[in-house]
Amino acid sequence: MGTKVMISPSKYVQGAGALAEIGAQAKHLGKKAFVIGGKRAMSTSKGIVEESFKKEGIEAIFEHFNGECCDPEINRLKKIAEDNAIEFVVAVGGGKVIDTAKAIAAMMGKPVVIVPTIAATDAPCSALSVIYTEDGVFDRYFVLPKNPDLVLVDTSIIAKAPVRFLVSGMGDALATWFEADSCFRSSAKNLPGGYSTATALSLARLCYDILMEYGKMAKLSVEKGVASPAVEKVVEANTLLSGIGFESSGLAAAHAIHDGFTILEETHSVYHGEKVSFGTLVHIVLEDRSWEQIEEVMNFCVEVGLPITLKQIGVVDPTPEKIMKVAEKTCEPGMLIHNMPFEVTPKMLFDAIFAADAIGTNYLKERGMEV
Repeated sequence: MGTKVMISPSKYVQGAGALAEIGAQAKHLGKKAFVIGGKRAMSTSKGIVEESFKKEGIEAIFEHFNGECCDPEINRLKKIAEDNAIEFVVAVGGGKVIDTAKAIAAMMGKPVVIVPTIAATDAPCSALSVIYTEDGVFDRYFVLPKNPDLVLVDTSIIAKAPVRFLVSGMGDALATWFEADSCFRSSAKNLPGGYSTATALSLARLCYDILMEYGKMAKLSVEKGVASPAVEKVVEANTLLSGIGFESSGLAAAHAIHDGFTILEETHSVYHGEKVSFGTLVHIVLEDRSWEQIEEVMNFCVEVGLPITLKQIGVVDPTPEKIMKVAEKTCEPGMLIHNMPFEVTPKMLFDAIFAADAIGTNYLKERGMEV
């Protein structure tokens, strides 16, 4: 095997109330910040960020994010940043604003600070932006020259966000170990273009183990709006461990299947991690993993509220034509499905999607749950 490469953010800070430290943590990056975020994220954090920056003599320019990580929005915000001669970029919010800020910072050659207000994806730590069309259809991956300079996670803010976000993050993180393991077995290269280190593989496995042990407790805590020790562990799994795990070990079927499903408009209201959760079930069915493993994944998903059927990701009428379109999109050249340790054809994937849906549907029926 060739050279191993592992990448990670320069600094990761996590804890209840950590946002108040942003000025002290970011002051070495410059004296003029461009802060972008959605309306909800800005409403909960703008005052704290402003005050913290003021203490360190940092000027902040705030701009609302329009909701989609697409080329027109990236270019609009980049122009504002350039016109104001900013020295570093700050993203406050969820995965799409984070990916937008990372893209802007990379294009401008400036540092970037990430402040996730939800733990719904592993976007905060990565050197990758997922670019969509203005209509929300997956377009491409934009691989960035480096990871964020600072990732600052305030768990008291995350614990007050709707619980669905944390659960969606668990769905995204659930795929990390299976994809890392598949990439290792196929000798697929990771995002920085090397092979996985033992460290990255171990972190991917730790991510899975934390979810299994603490996922339900974390969900119950966030339903009450509190940042318990279980929440701290799961936020770290969703954000840091999943981030390093996917990026330094690789992505495969679960995320490729997510990207394929974006061509069906009915899935657009379903969160990234929710689609990845179903994609993970398809992934392990495709790999012919043991029934014990499949059952453990389904148990976890049902316990925390993640999808295990097509209906649960919005595909109420899964015609063969629709699912074949998804399978063909997923198997296009350059898609992540080709990191699997065997060749995957659209027909194989078509079969695995329907098989996973049947297994998930049967599992719910046997437990008297709504199908």
